[in-house]
Amino acid sequence: MEFPKLPPHSGSVLSVVDMHTGGEPLRIILSGFPEVKGDTILAKRRYVRERLDHLRKVLMFEPRGHYDMYGALLVRSELAEADLGVLFMHNEGYSTMCGHAVIALGRFAVDYGLIKEPTSPETQINIHCPCGLVKAFTQYSNGKTGAVRFLSVPAFAFATDVSVSVPGYESITVDISYGGALYAFVSAEKFGLDVNKSKTRDLVDAATAVSDAVKSQVKLYHPVSEDLAFLYGTILTDGKDSYSEEPTTNVCVFADAQVDRSPTGSGVTARIALQYHKGLIALNQARSFQSGATGSVFTGTAVEETMCGDFKAVVVEVRGHAHYSGVASFTQESDDPLCGGFLLR
Repeated sequence: MEFPKLPPHSGSVLSVVDMHTGGEPLRIILSGFPEVKGDTILAKRRYVRERLDHLRKVLMFEPRGHYDMYGALLVRSELAEADLGVLFMHNEGYSTMCGHAVIALGRFAVDYGLIKEPTSPETQINIHCPCGLVKAFTQYSNGKTGAVRFLSVPAFAFATDVSVSVPGYESITVDISYGGALYAFVSAEKFGLDVNKSKTRDLVDAATAVSDAVKSQVKLYHPVSEDLAFLYGTILTDGKDSYSEEPTTNVCVFADAQVDRSPTGSGVTARIALQYHKGLIALNQARSFQSGATGSVFTGTAVEETMCGDFKAVVVEVRGHAHYSGVASFTQESDDPLCGGFLLR
């Protein structure tokens, strides 16, 4: 049987490769987007948000996507050392960092020829994310790619033991940490929940309440750019912050109550930075982080001390494995009233 031709459509065809990292989807956009203008990666992020946001909705929302879809748009980087630039998108807008996407892009870049001469046993790919340059290393042997590790931008504990007022609770104490994006961290136990056993909806409601409280009650900033000074989400943990050889489990709820199926690459980065700040983990001490949603595992390791403005920071290595799930060409019909996408909440 021949591959079916494209159906009647108007406008450009949006071609994608779909992957997942530990269960968390990534839709990599190959073609169909107009030129993204801007002299810097952050300027390009603003341009897409202001001029091309309708295409995010086409690809992330139903009927082509779903509430928890995640996407990556490849763009030109202004950095000479970058192999590619990337903008991240989700149900609410555009992130500044995404570890699960970097892991997937590490494989994709080698498999799809973005790296001219792959090397064994690892191939380095420099990926320019809105938060900065991230170095990924893809296992490569006999023409096949495998697991990917990446070195984060400087990660740091922004604030610890911050008390916020959450509706239904007198107050909740949270930590806030940066791993390419800012997250609030709190043990699910404070809400009478278990990240391994509680219903996803209950975890989402608790995490969203914390995010709303932090956004309204805590002044956030970032020493490099104001574009990075926003709370991306809340990560509920099992409370096991002290180092152990056993995995520690968490669930990340980000953007507009979107649930990460993976352990969250930037979240692992931020959580390692927080544990290092508290003296709970040492340099070069690898720790496993498990997703409460799927059971998938990333490893995280603080590998180097550094600074980010006035913050003492660490570079974190995160390791995981991404897999392909398919390719697609998406179209729109001019008489389809739902062609621009929709979400059920």
